[in-house]
Amino acid sequence: MKGSDLFIRCLENEGVEYIFGIPGEETLDFMDSLSRSDIEFVVVRHEQSAAFMADAYGRLTGRPGVCLSTLGPGATNLMTGVADAHLDRAPLVAITGQGSLDRAYKESHQFLNVAGMFSKITSWNATVTAAHQIPELVGKAFDIATDMPGATHIELPEDVGEQETNAIPLEKKSYSHTCNFEERELHKALELISEASKPLIVAGNGVIRENASAELEKFVEASNMGVVTTFMGKGAISADNEHFIGTMGMSEKDYIMCGLDAADVVITIGFDSVEYSPDHWNMGGAKKIIHVHNRHPAMESSYVPDCALIGSLKTTLEALFHAIPAQEFPKHYHNIKISMENGLLNYKDDPSFPVKPQRILWEVRQILDRDDILVSDVGAHKLWVGRLYPALAPKTVLMSNGLASMGFALPAAIASCLVHPEKKVMAVAGDAGFLMNLQDLETAVRLDCNLVIVIFDDSSYGLIEWDSNREFGSSFGTSFKNPDFVGLANSFGAKGIRVSNANELGDILQNAFEEGGVWIVDVPVDYSENLKLTEILEGKYCDI
Repeated sequence: MKGSDLFIRCLENEGVEYIFGIPGEETLDFMDSLSRSDIEFVVVRHEQSAAFMADAYGRLTGRPGVCLSTLGPGATNLMTGVADAHLDRAPLVAITGQGSLDRAYKESHQFLNVAGMFSKITSWNATVTAAHQIPELVGKAFDIATDMPGATHIELPEDVGEQETNAIPLEKKSYSHTCNFEERELHKALELISEASKPLIVAGNGVIRENASAELEKFVEASNMGVVTTFMGKGAISADNEHFIGTMGMSEKDYIMCGLDAADVVITIGFDSVEYSPDHWNMGGAKKIIHVHNRHPAMESSYVPDCALIGSLKTTLEALFHAIPAQEFPKHYHNIKISMENGLLNYKDDPSFPVKPQRILWEVRQILDRDDILVSDVGAHKLWVGRLYPALAPKTVLMSNGLASMGFALPAAIASCLVHPEKKVMAVAGDAGFLMNLQDLETAVRLDCNLVIVIFDDSSYGLIEWDSNREFGSSFGTSFKNPDFVGLANSFGAKGIRVSNANELGDILQNAFEEGGVWIVDVPVDYSENLKLTEILEGKYCDI
């Protein structure tokens, strides 16, 4: 068989369901082989979208999402989404075409050192230089993407895809990846907790990646400790759990920061520093930290754990559950929790127009069931989603956090529809972020997605404007004009509606899901709330 046939057989061997991408001249053999496979090729309108779709697929399934581009500009377009997956620890395998090997040593049309560029944004990457290497390289790419987790990359030159080979896919084996913590570290952790007056748990993305939410909840119930999640950890414990305090992710002195200010021992569970720098909550490194993770801590001056329980989170949390004595839940944390909940509750009937971001999120929460999926783009609205939206189950809130890339929401929501067609999927995006990958609205319609896209419409780069006003008292270069989003939706074969009254938003969202198909709901938003939030964050909640 030729190399490209072997490559596809290896992907089938890995259980690949979808490949998201755009073909090119250098991937014609690959596409020819793929045409005879049961793997579904999802052709997109921009390579960045392909990578974001693979990113979301990896987050939701725990298996590497796969994206494809050709060489040169196709590969560079792919890079943003690949980097996003890598920083947010989403398993992803990127495949790029390349010119023939005899072009590699000289300047040539569209020829770039793609492998060199991707080496900076992946855990591992390689160029296939002979067809017989394909089984080992594909197997390694998937193993590393799953185990790290994060992004890997394989470059397939066109002449290698044409090569004949007798190699076959590697036999897949199932291995246990469980490792156990050291008992002395468990005793040290229990001692630190017993001596603490206000211990606090910080739950990160690792809890969701390892499907350890049930074990976390058992441990929390037994210990009676408060839990804060990162933005990426939203849903690791349900927001309606009495021990859940809120979500941290803003650099300002948020109310959650006040909870962390009071904590003398912080138990980080599945937490990676990229989710929220410890410099924000442990400046000076004064707090005692218990690191619970499947890998050793990435040490920095503000994150030097006093003990580390390294191993499977499920196993570690089970052991903590059986050994932990119950603590007294501090009234301080209870007050913070109430303040967090009131951040939405106090706006649920707010009739003002343009609509306040809190009212929008209240209506979104009422429409979506516990296990439905909300995908957030990047912008001012993301901070409101991260701060206030109550996630009730794991893998129900997706956002770009480590790279914080605008344009994430629409492609990620499309992938969510493919993985979970039985669930309601809603994307929330600013007008700027939505327009960055607008072209894949056609993909959503072509794939018959049931998807509602809520646009926070303020005709500006709202987050940059927020930061600029806070820093300088004014902003510059942040405003623009928007198209007619309703007409735009119709031109793609989707449906659109513009909200003209805050009190009609809930019914509009409900009707959109009942009717089905792809919807754009254009909501003029009142971002004067951003500066009000800034004033609140400067000290109000610290006095609780």
